[in-house]
Amino acid sequence: MARIVKCGLIQCGLPMQEGEGTVQQIKDAMIKKHLPMIDKAGKKGVQILCLQEIFSTPYFCPSQDAKWYATAEAVPGPTTALMSKYAKKYKMVIVVPMYERLMAGVYYNTAAVIDADGKYLGKYRKIQIPQVAGFWEKFFFKPGNLGYPVFETKYGTVGVYICYDRHFPEGARILGLHGAEIVFNPSATVAGLSQHLWKLEQPAHAVANGYFMGCINRVGTEKPWNIGKFYGHSYFVNPRGEILTEGSENNDELVTADIDLDKISEIRNTWQFYRDRRPETYEDIVKLLP
Repeated sequence: MARIVKCGLIQCGLPMQEGEGTVQQIKDAMIKKHLPMIDKAGKKGVQILCLQEIFSTPYFCPSQDAKWYATAEAVPGPTTALMSKYAKKYKMVIVVPMYERLMAGVYYNTAAVIDADGKYLGKYRKIQIPQVAGFWEKFFFKPGNLGYPVFETKYGTVGVYICYDRHFPEGARILGLHGAEIVFNPSATVAGLSQHLWKLEQPAHAVANGYFMGCINRVGTEKPWNIGKFYGHSYFVNPRGEILTEGSENNDELVTADIDLDKISEIRNTWQFYRDRRPETYEDIVKLLP
């Protein structure tokens, strides 16, 4: 019997911009906006749902404003507890990308994974952190230190690779070696910078590593930074590199796809990349050469 899993992605714009409330009010409004969309996913029978990068806040990294530290929280913590209730209610795995506070002065760009019974399974911390104009992420996030975990959920083995990580094939391969069947890439990226790469890199990872990917981008323009339009187009891609379903450019949206995880074995029986890889020849990749 085929292992068909209904998966979902939520792309969402800000309901409240900076200057229209405190940072806590902005965060609360964004969480509140997501809740009916999570309900919608549950009622549609979504079994694995992923939200967008730091889903509960603006993408505040164009600034270097310390006030946004106040929006970080423990993981697990209040937001994961809330999402656990929804996961349990709908028997739905939820991947929750959020701003993590480990201790004063130590913050991470993190994704928590909650199983279909509401149990917190663990977290991934974004490993590659950009530091370029408009994306001053090193001001806000330390590089992740948990490696590339995968999570055995009720419906399948899930990996997470956050936004800028997608430009690095090494971690994408490690997730495959660890057994990921579907990898989620929650992102916040704008038109004119990487839009032409959006449907090149993740399909390439899916093909090279023989797994499905769910790729999420937020929508809208966020003031006062106005670094560009977050262009949505969240999508699922299969291990053949074929896009299964895709969201719009501008709208808040739940994007869903029915994914047959048994296709992984079928495709890997043809494309034997794991058999034919030669790790003993790749040692220069892990040397500090440049």
